[in-house]
Amino acid sequence: MRSIKYILGLSAVFCIAFLLGAASQSSSSAQAQQNDVSGEFPLLIEAVNYVNEVYVKDIPEQSALEYAVIRGYLSELGDANTFFIEPAVAANESDTLAGRYGGIGVDLQRNETGDVVLYPYADSPAEAAGIVGGDILLSINGEALDVTTPIDQMRRSLRGEITDGSGVSIVIRSANGEEQEFFILFDEVLVPSVIWRSLVEAPELGYIKIVRFTSRTPEEFRTAVADLRAENIQGIVLDLRGNSGGLLKESIDIADEFLDNGVISIEQRVSGENLKEATPGGVILDLPVVVLINNRTASASEIVAGALQDQNRAMLIGQLTFGKGSIQSIFALSDSSSIHVTVALWYTPNGTALDGVGLTPDITMIPDEAGRDVELGEAIRYLREEIGE
Repeated sequence: MRSIKYILGLSAVFCIAFLLGAASQSSSSAQAQQNDVSGEFPLLIEAVNYVNEVYVKDIPEQSALEYAVIRGYLSELGDANTFFIEPAVAANESDTLAGRYGGIGVDLQRNETGDVVLYPYADSPAEAAGIVGGDILLSINGEALDVTTPIDQMRRSLRGEITDGSGVSIVIRSANGEEQEFFILFDEVLVPSVIWRSLVEAPELGYIKIVRFTSRTPEEFRTAVADLRAENIQGIVLDLRGNSGGLLKESIDIADEFLDNGVISIEQRVSGENLKEATPGGVILDLPVVVLINNRTASASEIVAGALQDQNRAMLIGQLTFGKGSIQSIFALSDSSSIHVTVALWYTPNGTALDGVGLTPDITMIPDEAGRDVELGEAIRYLREEIGE
């Protein structure tokens, strides 16, 4: 029979979760005192005691029971963004946040004619093999591609485990119309948080795609703007489609680069309301901007899009965003598992709550069934009108 110390250990899990959450608040001392639940959960202790005495089947390991208790408690809060993840999943999440995977390292984009255009990451296996930005992808491992082939399926085919000889065969068509076949070995790919280029179909316009907000994003963004200004671009397309968020501070920093003054976002925390305001100066205050959004634009990326829309700094083109108007802190537990806890709700500068609602674009586009980038095409047309071309 397990001792009462073990049973008490289950309830102690709640104390840890509460105290970790409390430590993140500015009024930590008072909050910790309020959330000190040591010695509580008598019904839980009573129930576990009965199970240990009479349950006829094998009882799961202690860690499995603790995990179940934590999940049950967090789910009762009724917040889908506050949850528990086990050590293995937490480690995988860390790798994802670090932007590392096995593959060849290319960004794919289907243009308005339906072609799949390749843009290799810097220092990637694709770049080393000779792939050049603007090359058209024709086939993967001998299978020809057409407008019905899903982009996500292609991305999966261009990734894989890093083992001896593992890789992918692709056929591309270069700018001069020549077709070439490459076999590219998989290697570790460091995904940049920002991808940029001048647009082939509109060289006077710069294209900046923020994949995810990381600690590198502000620096990479400023580099992107400097590089594009050197090409004398006259407008910017900021692509936040598929950007599920990332680090809050860095997203505020990016919005600040577009704004010389005014509110960027409004946060509501346990400690009260907090306004995030723009600071004078920014690397891109003078050029017209279009922001591309879709139903996978969420969280930190919605903060940027919402700020630029409310401050009349940019036109939003695309589809209704995901609507994640909350901020989570991640707390590592002692066995390398972790909990995500909602610590704040945020609102646009106009005070609009977006949690579960989302941002409505200024120009709504119906996604093309064949995957053609009609949103980018509309952005080009809009910006050309703005700059008088």
